[in-house]
Amino acid sequence: MSAERKIGLVVMAYGTPRTTEDIEPYYTHIRRGRAPEPQQLADLISRYDAIGGISPLASLTEAQRAALESALESRMPGAWNVVLGQKHATPFIEDGVTELADAGVTEAVGLVLAPHFSGFSVGEYQRRAAEAGTERGLTMHGINNWHLEQAYLDFLTTAVRDALVELPERTTVLFTAHSLPERVLENDPYPDELAASATYVAEQLGLKSWSLGWQSAGRTPEPWRGPDILEELQRIAAEGSADGVLVCAQGFTADHLEVLYDLDIEAAKVASDLGLAFGRTRSLNADEVVMNALADLVVAQVQ
Repeated sequence: MSAERKIGLVVMAYGTPRTTEDIEPYYTHIRRGRAPEPQQLADLISRYDAIGGISPLASLTEAQRAALESALESRMPGAWNVVLGQKHATPFIEDGVTELADAGVTEAVGLVLAPHFSGFSVGEYQRRAAEAGTERGLTMHGINNWHLEQAYLDFLTTAVRDALVELPERTTVLFTAHSLPERVLENDPYPDELAASATYVAEQLGLKSWSLGWQSAGRTPEPWRGPDILEELQRIAAEGSADGVLVCAQGFTADHLEVLYDLDIEAAKVASDLGLAFGRTRSLNADEVVMNALADLVVAQVQ
């Protein structure tokens, strides 16, 4: 590959408020421009307050971007321009693509910080990046998934193994991911990809008791994919099949509200009330081995 070739990488993420003042516009953007009701906003702010006032996601996403930039620089010095593009917070996906185009980049890779593909989530990120690229004369190469990358699977396996040591012998492992509306999951690979990565970990560790669950469903009238993690905790306790539950939030790549509140506070309290020991595996965040593997995946898109 020519050393003079300038290539871009748009690291795409969901986005998060950086300050308390950002919460309302962030929530409004998620709701497609409809401002939240006062009680809805108060509920969200209270959840952020419970985890310390604001999510660490913004700084963790930047750490992931910087780790990818460093890994790419070590492979091809001076060749890569690595920017951030987010779905619901600045800089938006289109901003990232524009930044590359303004820098004279005509070819870029789009990497979403989510291992498993769904047309509703990762697919939308890639569509937005591709459309912005077309408008600005920039060719985008999208990476749809990376749930079977060995470094990612090894990370999950080690994280589950390490966490189980701290829990009772009769502990069941619950692999979770963000729920999506049932209507968007028809003929969508998301559930199967989640099952594939969870099955790999379970087989590697010889887990006797494990299942797939969902979490953080939207507060809308339509049905969302289940079973929800809180329902699973109720089931496990009612069956008496385990003394503890370990949650592996395999669908998320960084600590944020859905991990630090929905799991560490809400699910942990439900488990405690049910008499179940509760644990969660560590989050991926900017794990060096995985970031290096993703850098290799990015380079492969343009070779």
